[in-house]
Amino acid sequence: MSNTPGPGTLPVKAIGFTEYGGVDVLRPIGIELPAPGPGQVRIAVRAVGVNPLDHKVRSGALTALFPVTFPAVLGYEVAGVVESVGAGVTEWRSGDEVLGAVHGGGYADHVLAEAGRLVRKPAALDWARAAAVPVAAETAWRSLDLLDVRSGHTLLVHGAAGGVGTLVLQFARARGIRVIGTASEANHGYLRELGAVPVAYGEGLAGRVRAVAPDGVDRVLDAAGTGVLPLSAELAGGVEHVLTIADWQGAEQHGVRFSGGESTVTYDRPALNGALDLFAAGDLTLPLHRVLPLTDAAEAQAESARGHLRGKIVLIVP
Repeated sequence: MSNTPGPGTLPVKAIGFTEYGGVDVLRPIGIELPAPGPGQVRIAVRAVGVNPLDHKVRSGALTALFPVTFPAVLGYEVAGVVESVGAGVTEWRSGDEVLGAVHGGGYADHVLAEAGRLVRKPAALDWARAAAVPVAAETAWRSLDLLDVRSGHTLLVHGAAGGVGTLVLQFARARGIRVIGTASEANHGYLRELGAVPVAYGEGLAGRVRAVAPDGVDRVLDAAGTGVLPLSAELAGGVEHVLTIADWQGAEQHGVRFSGGESTVTYDRPALNGALDLFAAGDLTLPLHRVLPLTDAAEAQAESARGHLRGKIVLIVP
């Protein structure tokens, strides 16, 4: 198979939108994808992960942080097959099976990706689960780093049963960090399986956390965005010990750090390799809430927006 750049512009079938709005603005569209540039590869997409960021960007709620150019195609994590490579790319060849993060455009049959943000897909990892790894792993790894959580610390995670929370718990367990996770009662057994101490969210949360952590918590990660930042700062002894990845407006209001992937530090490769190391050891738990065809992207985003998921929603590209 050739390792030279492929042909020029490629017609691509995608699910996109031409204006901000509800899920009804999502519709099949055709776009033209250029040949991969220097340092890029073009991937034939097999599966794409659905994240809360998708519906927030589509609705226009995050235009200040994530502006788009119409027609816009969402999708920030994919698994697929390399079809062609750009100048300077020597690591990947046509036919390689990969997974990784992309700068949007994943809700399509083809997408461009930065070669350095990809890793090789293990043969034993199916396409759907492979597409569920990149964003959750990178966000989890980045969050632990930014919070400077260390072995022996106690970490409180809001929304611990979701895609990011699932990876946070597993990375934390491997690092010797004790985790208390908020979730619905239905997910408490799941959190225990991942090594966390579950507590129910809602009224009286502070008392429940103090009951299982009488000495307090060292750090708090908000992966839920449900108005818990003041309480989190109180439990952790200050806003400097709290990070949210889900409540940008609350972060500004309460002086809490927000991280949406804008860090100048590249976490993709370490995070993906960390997750795949767990997979190789048989220790990676990666539940899929639902697997749907790409044509059901609107349904997938509507369900994602409702929240309370266990694991990720993934779209399969035919």
